[in-house]
Amino acid sequence: MTLLDHYLAMARAFFQHLGGEAASTLEHYGLLAQPVLEQYGYLAVFGAVAVEGLGIPAPGQTLLMAGALLAAHGGMSIEWLLLLVIVAAVVGNSLGYLLGRWGGRLVLGKVGVSETRLLWVESKFNRYGGNVVVVGRFIDGLRQLNGIVAGALKMPWWKFTFFNALGAVAWTAFWGLGVYLLGKDIKTVFAVFHRLEPYLIVASLLALIALLFYLRRGRT
Repeated sequence: MTLLDHYLAMARAFFQHLGGEAASTLEHYGLLAQPVLEQYGYLAVFGAVAVEGLGIPAPGQTLLMAGALLAAHGGMSIEWLLLLVIVAAVVGNSLGYLLGRWGGRLVLGKVGVSETRLLWVESKFNRYGGNVVVVGRFIDGLRQLNGIVAGALKMPWWKFTFFNALGAVAWTAFWGLGVYLLGKDIKTVFAVFHRLEPYLIVASLLALIALLFYLRRGRT
């Protein structure tokens, strides 16, 4: 299997097990990711985390957790794993930011977004968007779109970079170093996220739909 085939298999497994038991799901992901890590090593983790920042679904978090478990048993260097994941997360979302900055306004214009209301949303995002960038790193969907949205809403580059790096470090430490240090005990934390994540994803989608409706409603 190619690396892409492995990624697609893990993506399918994620949706198939979304409603399953968190502990067994975590073990399932670890077993599924093991051949990817054995064949491609750090490159697989770096690639999956980086492409997520372009809005492309990829098993970045799954491979980070699996890599941390492997590192706990001496199969990988936890230091290199954490460093590469942080770099990949920052670079991926930075590229997403550039995409949003260059093409986001064009797309919003074509779907009939009101420029007046867009400017209002921009002002609010520039004020509170840092929190969105950090918290969004932990939520599937927002993690992939964080950079693109920030770029489209013209969040200052320096501000986005700061909060992007902060979120990348926090997310990597939580799911990487946390898994490495806690091992099986991380299942309790994972169980909470596993149960809450579908609701967070739905809430994020509803918020996005409401925002688009608001922007289009005031079209001039």
